[in-house]
Amino acid sequence: MYYMALATDYDGTLADHGTVRTESLEALKRLRETGRKLLLVTGRELPDLKRVFPQTDLFDKIVAENGALLYTPETEEERPLAPAPPAEFVDLLREKGVDNISVGRTIVATWEPHQTAVLEAIHELGLELEIIFNKGAVMVLPSGVNKASGLKAALKEMQLSFLNVVAVGDAENDHALLRMCGCGAAVANALPAVKDTADFALEGARGEGVEELIGEIIAQDFAFCTNARHQVQIGENDAGPVVITPPDVLLITGSSGIGKSTLATALSERLREQSFQFCVFDPEGDYEDLEGAVTVGSGSVTPTNRQVLELLANPEDNVVVSALGFELQERPGFFAELMPDISAMRARTGRPHWLIIDEAHHLMPAARDSASLALSDDRSGTIMITVHPDSVSPKALSAVTAVAALGPKGREAIESFCEATGDDLPEGLDRRHSDEEVLFWRRSAGAPAQRIRVEKPKQVRKRHTRKYAEGHLGEDASFYFRGPEKRLNLRAHNLMMFLQIAEGVDDETWDHHLRAGDYSKWFGERIGDPELADEAAALEEDRSLAPAESRKRLAEAVRRRYTAPASEKD
Repeated sequence: MYYMALATDYDGTLADHGTVRTESLEALKRLRETGRKLLLVTGRELPDLKRVFPQTDLFDKIVAENGALLYTPETEEERPLAPAPPAEFVDLLREKGVDNISVGRTIVATWEPHQTAVLEAIHELGLELEIIFNKGAVMVLPSGVNKASGLKAALKEMQLSFLNVVAVGDAENDHALLRMCGCGAAVANALPAVKDTADFALEGARGEGVEELIGEIIAQDFAFCTNARHQVQIGENDAGPVVITPPDVLLITGSSGIGKSTLATALSERLREQSFQFCVFDPEGDYEDLEGAVTVGSGSVTPTNRQVLELLANPEDNVVVSALGFELQERPGFFAELMPDISAMRARTGRPHWLIIDEAHHLMPAARDSASLALSDDRSGTIMITVHPDSVSPKALSAVTAVAALGPKGREAIESFCEATGDDLPEGLDRRHSDEEVLFWRRSAGAPAQRIRVEKPKQVRKRHTRKYAEGHLGEDASFYFRGPEKRLNLRAHNLMMFLQIAEGVDDETWDHHLRAGDYSKWFGERIGDPELADEAAALEEDRSLAPAESRKRLAEAVRRRYTAPASEKD
């Protein structure tokens, strides 16, 4: 479920001349029964609303006075969102002959044609107030206070994102509301300008239109209102932008070091720009410095479910969950323990909108059954990243809707995916593509793979620094100090452990690996750092260095690249 709430205007939208149809009330009840929330956003003052509409308890929140007052029917709590109107302003309006004035907790309202006198009074007193029109009504509020600002305050209390809200209105004061929400609708009787602002106009007028809208939300959810607000551009081709949307499950694949995490970083920037909340599962420390996100966990501290969920409770917080502190074999268990809580949050709030799961073959390995991985049936809004599609859980792969295959082995990556899922190979794999292009395949019947130019990140990050410095490399990627006759078997599962062991081993063992070129080989092939490998190779070739000196220089090179402040690193 994506659209989690409906925010409706009252007069001219839900109500006709102050009265709400019985059918409209029943429709609202049906929507609540789906687990969605209801918000009423009105220009009316609260006492007046209660007088004409006794069923306020149908709503979870009521934004009254055009955004200036927040009311919770369940507790009857009233929270002003703006200061009270200046008494001298009201007095001056009366002096100017403005009659039929209504004064609320914040709002001052009258009717046309008194807008000129109202504007004069604002200027004479030098007040920071603005006029908002509503089909003949003239409402005066502090600058910046409107239905959108009031709804934002209500959603913050409810821990909901405006992207998961459908709004409906009819008049001038609904423009900001419809623009802000994930989907904006206008009833048939709405002003033409309001229909232009909305994503679409309903066939029904007033309550009948709201009933129509509720039926579409229940029947189709996200599918009934797809707009640019929910599109995330992954790249472009000659025909234009290529996008993914929240129902998508994107698999990013390709050989190691080809740019998969770089593409994921670029997508995280697009998500931030569009106010999507995302959560990154980071097994190897690749995203520790991701801009606009809070990192939980490190190479020495493991994250907890509570830490992750407390941060995600705020729709404006993005989270990187670092599993670097866990041993490789512990990571699927941690992921399986956290996923039910994440899934429950998504079912309740629609957030986080996107999950980015790096090294998906580590966190969701094919070797574990789906039940032990605690994978929910709804995995929409997910980006999975892996070198080995065939090593990912078949249930996770079955949900994939699109594949982005990077590098010269992109064809092989899609072939691996299709072999694992039983899909037929798409057309378009044989066409040559440059290193700057990616094979993108939308997994639907008959869809060909296409070449696209992918998004590039604005931020520059040094990848894998923490992973290699403090993490737990697998047995095949670790360095083993064994010596000339293999008398030892000391495993270094990261660079810091390598330095600790190197400092303690005997000179004969140290020199054995130095002269064999083992250090440069490990740095180049397993750590993936050719510059460090070159430095090590130079030391290995310098026969004049004593063991103590070569140890010192190699340790300095490692620490300079992996533990020095960012400004001092190469």
